[in-house]
Amino acid sequence: MRTRFAPSPTGPLHLGHAFAAMVAHDMARAAGGAFLLRIEDIDRQRSKPAWEAQALDDLGWLGLTWDEPPLRQSGRLDAYRAALATLWARGVLYPCTCQRRDILDAASAPQEGGGPLIGPDGVVYPGTCRHRPRTGPLPGGVALRLDMRMALQGIVTVEYHETGTQPGPRSVPAETLVREIGDVVLARRDFGTSYHLAVTVDDAAQGITHVTRGADLTEATPIHVLLQRLLGLPTPVYHHHRLIRDGTGRRLAKREDAKAIRRFRDEGAAPRDIRRMVGL
Repeated sequence: MRTRFAPSPTGPLHLGHAFAAMVAHDMARAAGGAFLLRIEDIDRQRSKPAWEAQALDDLGWLGLTWDEPPLRQSGRLDAYRAALATLWARGVLYPCTCQRRDILDAASAPQEGGGPLIGPDGVVYPGTCRHRPRTGPLPGGVALRLDMRMALQGIVTVEYHETGTQPGPRSVPAETLVREIGDVVLARRDFGTSYHLAVTVDDAAQGITHVTRGADLTEATPIHVLLQRLLGLPTPVYHHHRLIRDGTGRRLAKREDAKAIRRFRDEGAAPRDIRRMVGL
């Protein structure tokens, strides 16, 4: 078993991060496996070395140890570009120049049947740029979208195994991905990649056998499994765990410094106190 925790160094780690990291760490250690770290720092404007250093310090304070040096996404742009080139050559990508306002307006048009459909990435893309040419070299400086219907040709269902909140085999119909997820962005104009592409390529590169993450990412999993199939990568087992919420029931966010691990440390908490707070 090889698990990972993949924080973004854009703010302080909070109780939700602590829970996610400890779940992945404890699963690997119980199975005699490996626990790895990945620094998801493709957002170069918001990612800060100071936040990364604090995250590593907080994880060490929690008693977590990792078995290999952390992998940093900022150093893997060539790997993402190679994956995009493979998909481009298969004809399942197209360039997109739409802005968020354009997408919302198009998806909300009367002929679309009223309010826009919301998927794991927000408003499901209405296909405005799907007609654009897909020939020549892989384009740069524009967003690249996955043509979901084209990518799913010959595929009836997307299948994977879940061991988390709802354990068992999962089988997602191809039509569900087309209708409820749509043409997701695989390369943003400013990053050269996206969460969906980077996490898929990096899980394979690190040999991750069990992806542990919050239940809020369950809807994104079929996207990643489809990309694994398109790129010839192995599909890990998925373990979607419960979320840590605040007193109002909202999922914790980095802006909520009151729940930051560092604040609890400064107030004299011990690692066992953090485990108790998150129900471990």
